[in-house]
Formats: sequence, structure tokens, C-alpha cells
Amino acid sequence: MPRALRNIVDLEELVQALPAEERERFQRIFQVDTTVGELRPPPSMHDWIKKYFGSLDAVQEQRIVKVTNLITVEGSLFNELRASRPMEAKASSDLLQIIMGNVGDPFCRPLEATPEDVFGRAQGEQCITASNIAKYDSFHGLVVFSEHNPLAFSSEGVKDYIDTALAWARKAHCEDKAARYFFFMWNCLCRSGASILHGHAQMTLGRGIHYARIEHLRRAALLYRIGHGVNYFDDLYAAHKSLGLTVDYRDVHVLAYLTPIKEKEVMLIAERLDDNLKYAIYRVLRCFVDALGVRSFNLAVCMKPIDSVPEDWRGFPVVVRVVDRGDPNNKTSDFGAMELYASSIISSNPFQVVDALSSAFGQEY
Repeated sequence: MPRALRNIVDLEELVQALPAEERERFQRIFQVDTTVGELRPPPSMHDWIKKYFGSLDAVQEQRIVKVTNLITVEGSLFNELRASRPMEAKASSDLLQIIMGNVGDPFCRPLEATPEDVFGRAQGEQCITASNIAKYDSFHGLVVFSEHNPLAFSSEGVKDYIDTALAWARKAHCEDKAARYFFFMWNCLCRSGASILHGHAQMTLGRGIHYARIEHLRRAALLYRIGHGVNYFDDLYAAHKSLGLTVDYRDVHVLAYLTPIKEKEVMLIAERLDDNLKYAIYRVLRCFVDALGVRSFNLAVCMKPIDSVPEDWRGFPVVVRVVDRGDPNNKTSDFGAMELYASSIISSNPFQVVDALSSAFGQEY
């Protein structure tokens, strides 16, 4: 695929250029609509527009691409004016000072300053669990990192955080056999929803039914299998691969997702939450921080229940989603009414994201 065409605003043309079988598969999952937004600024604005956007033409006619996942009913709007901007990795010394200036918070002393669960704690090599005081669910714990700075994570550290969360889940399940729906989340720094700067992740173990969005994904994938006779996640990966939006690490598929909930969203798909997937998660996160300048992110691990259940989970892999939440120093929220109640507004270009991912994983081959 020519580099000149690797822009999300050219998506409709890129899809039309695919071989018939690949195009049909893509269109089973995604609908792409392209439109042009026009405006006429007064002469008094011309110099300001040229300064910030390069030219008058750039704003007078703006190409907008609406991408809808017809299976999961996720949608994103990409604006050429936003998506064509280069991605810059900007480090903030102020942010590091703020993080390290908070050394001494309760998570620096987890045994003395955090509660434990009724079944005790799970201890990792680089972390320890605690019980969350204000709980999402009956079992809601924390993985408190030994490393204070949440952006200074290593491959071994990421693996240990996940392994320790799984050990916590096994303890919780032994305490209550009906609790079997595991969810792991990492909210990094305040823009992501973290209330404490010290590095930490969270996990829950629910009862009755999986959390709503994961259950929605299961049902959507099940209906896709019934309707088309193939696995939804296999086709989702293949649709992205046709457009050059994937990177593979061993048996892990990494996608620059076409209907991101917010900026630079990446999806990882694997059969198991094994060491290959844990390492791939680490590489994606390091790419976010080191290459794409991300300082605050959300990570979520969606997976089958840890015990047998009546629902049909056949063909449901481990799905990991990572999204950039913007500059922690920016007081403007990245979420508004459009994201909450309509479709996500996206400034980043997935083709630039996958280029960065390719470089990050290519260093290891």
C-alpha cells in the first residue's frame, strides 16, 4: 500500500481497492461514510488560521470519515484536519517532578496504609495487592507497584502485575465460587481516572454475568458466528490486516483499531493471557510512552470467566484494549457529550499508530 495513501481519511478508497473477498469481509463488519464539512471564515481570521492550520484551504473544506462497527455498534469520526497532523512525542519534566514529588503517598507503604482483602494479599516480585476501599464490586482489588513512577514500567514488571492480579482472582474465587468474571484495568495518571499517582492497576471478580460491555461483545460475536459461520475476532483481525493496520508478535495480533473509543486506541487479540500476550502488552505501552508521547492511558483486559458458566464463550479470545487519554497537564476533558451519547471524535490517524507499533515490535525481530 503506497505510503501517500496511508491516511484514515482515504479509508473509503482503500477499501474499494481491496480484492473482492477482502472487501466483502471488511464491509460485513465496518461501514465507512465520507463527507465534507465547509466553512467561510471572515478576512479578519485569515492570518490566525494560517498560523495554526497552515492554510485557508485546510479549514474551508474538511474531509470527515465516519466509521461504524456494524457488529459491536461502535463508531468514530475522523477529521482530515486533525488526522493529518504529525504525532510528536513530547516529554514533560514538570510531570516527572509532580510524580516524584508525590513519593510518600499511601501506596509507598501498602502494608501499613492500605487494607487487605478478607482472603489476604497476593504478593508479586514487583507488586502487592490491596483491597479497594471504595469498591466497584464485592471483589475489587488493587495491584500496587513497587515502582512509584507509573511510566517507568519494565517487561518483567508488566508480567508481574498481571500474574499477581490473576493470583488475587484465584484467591477471590476460592473465597466465593460464584465470583468468576475477571476484569483487569490499568488507569495511568489522573487523566485516565486514577486518583493516586503512584503506579497501580485494579482488578475485579464479578458474579452473575460479565460486565456489561464485555457481555455485549460476547453476544455480538456470537450473533456474528451464527449469521456468517465464522469467528468475529478472526474476521476483525483479517479486515484490519487487509489495510495494513496490524502487527503480529508470535501468536498475538495487534490492531490499530478502526473504531477507537478515543485517541490511538490499540487492540490486542490472543487465545490466552500467556507470556507472549503480556510481553506484547508491554511493547504496546512502551510504544505509547516512548514513541507516541502518551503520558496517561487506560488499559483493559477482557476475557472468558475463570470457571464454567451457562453462557456460550466458545471462540472468545483474550481482548486487550489500550487508549491514550491525553496530556495530564491539559485541564480540558477529552470526553464530551459526543463520546458519551453519540460517536467518538478522533484526532489521531490509525495508520500513523500502526507505523509506530511496527517500529516498536520490529526492534525485537
